[in-house]
Amino acid sequence: MDVSAGAAARILQMPAACLKYLNQAAVRPPCDLNSFAGAGDIVAQPKKDAPMPQAPSAPTDQAAYWNKTGGQAWVDLQDMMDTLNRPIEEALVERAFPGVGKRVLDIGCGAGATTLAMARRLGPDGLSLGVDISAPLIEIAAAQLTQGAQFVQADAQTYDFAGAQFDAAISRFGVMFFGDFDAAFANIRSGLKPGAELVFACWRSPADNPMAVIPGRAAAPFLPPAPPADPLAPGRFAFADAERVRGILARSGWGDIDITRLDAPTPIALPDLVTLSLRMGPVAAALREADETTRGKVREAVETALEAEAVDGVVPMVAGCWLVTARA
Repeated sequence: MDVSAGAAARILQMPAACLKYLNQAAVRPPCDLNSFAGAGDIVAQPKKDAPMPQAPSAPTDQAAYWNKTGGQAWVDLQDMMDTLNRPIEEALVERAFPGVGKRVLDIGCGAGATTLAMARRLGPDGLSLGVDISAPLIEIAAAQLTQGAQFVQADAQTYDFAGAQFDAAISRFGVMFFGDFDAAFANIRSGLKPGAELVFACWRSPADNPMAVIPGRAAAPFLPPAPPADPLAPGRFAFADAERVRGILARSGWGDIDITRLDAPTPIALPDLVTLSLRMGPVAAALREADETTRGKVREAVETALEAEAVDGVVPMVAGCWLVTARA
């Protein structure tokens, strides 16, 4: 299944030169769509006592990370992240749009860009419900008032959707962090009507996304040795293997599974990419306890490495993704 012509055209028109979930202990109320009162409602109160993790690498750190360090970093960089990821957002919304007045579930909605974009397509009689584990991100999402958009702070792996109520589900890089992938996708399917479509974007391999690797390699000489990453653990590249994704979906009851390459130009100014590399991801985690001298050396090394990739001050980055579709 290919990306639709309209979305592909918008992606290709961009200048050529020019990342969460683990089972959370808090019990959430069932999802009663009739209870949503108005645009911007937050349907669950954020947990305020999540512990600060030392690094976001271990699955048990996901909820704490996105409620503290990671969530706040994304809030601070929201405009940059929304701009950078807009080609993915457009491809998702166009592919998954079920029709005016329908109901769509957005998994791992973050600061709400995809939820809001879908709400605008659905119109005033539709509902676009964004679900995310991060209280800081849900708070900023709910502040962006758009008719038909609602947000709930919850873990989609365990949240009670109270029956099959949705006509479609989408996710932009939000499904690779669950503690139990099979259970999570089975639970998401329970909230969709029979035959409803799931459409999500996930990252392919680090080799297909070199700008995600270069900062870490540049910083490595100045940081303590890091343990080898587990490619199967929850994380940004957990779904790099398309056949693994296909198996997870099949085991959790989905049908008509299709996985297609999506290469979306996401050009970014060099200073912005340096900032992003130092604020989010493995380098940011490693720098959390570093002294100022080490921070300075790492920043200089990352800037030098990324500058080599820039053209006229812009890194012509391409997001190497899978566009995955399946039916409940």
